[in-house]
Amino acid sequence: MDCAPSDAALIAAAIEGNDAAFGQLVARHKSWLHRFVRRYVGGAQDDAFDVAQEAFFAAWLALSRYDPAQPFEAWLRRIALNKCRDRARRNAVRSFLVRARVLDADGDGDDLPDAPDPAPGPEALVASREELGHLEAALEQLPRNLMEPLLLTTLEGLSHQEAGALLGLNAKAVEMRVYRARERLRQLNPGRSNG
Repeated sequence: MDCAPSDAALIAAAIEGNDAAFGQLVARHKSWLHRFVRRYVGGAQDDAFDVAQEAFFAAWLALSRYDPAQPFEAWLRRIALNKCRDRARRNAVRSFLVRARVLDADGDGDDLPDAPDPAPGPEALVASREELGHLEAALEQLPRNLMEPLLLTTLEGLSHQEAGALLGLNAKAVEMRVYRARERLRQLNPGRSNG
C-alpha cells in the first residue's frame, strides 16, 4: 500500500512553510518536467535543467495562488511553458544583438565572443540520435503557435482539449494547428514520415 502523500497534501504543507514538502513535489515531478522542457528548448541539457529549475522556483513563489481544483501537473506545465517562452524571447534578443554587432563591426566578426560550437557531438553519429537531431531541427523551424500544440499532444500525450486549456485555445484550434504543424514538418523533411 502506497503511503506517499498526495500532491494536494504536499502543497498544503509547503504553503504552511514545510520546505521538505515542496522538495518532495520537486522530486515527484522533476523527471517529466525536465523531459517536457528539453523537448521545447532543444539544445543543451543544461539549458533544459535551468529552465526546469526556473519553473520550480516560480511555482514555489506562486504556490499560494495554486488552485487545488486543477491538477498540479497541469499548473506546473503551464509555468514551465511560460519559462520556455521567456527563454526563447531572451535567446531571440541575444541573437539579434550578436547579428547587430556583426553588422556594426564591418569586419569578419573576430571581436565577437566565442559562440558554442554547432558541430554535432559523437552521439549524433548514432542513427537514433541523428534522427532526433533532424526532428529537433525541424521543430525549431516551426512557428511557436504550431510547435507548442504539436509538442503537447504528440510528445506529452495531452488530449486536444487539455492542450487547448494550457494554451488558451479550443480543442478544434489545437487539432488544426497540430495538423498544420505536421504538414509543415512534411514540407521541411519530404523524405521523412512525421507521424
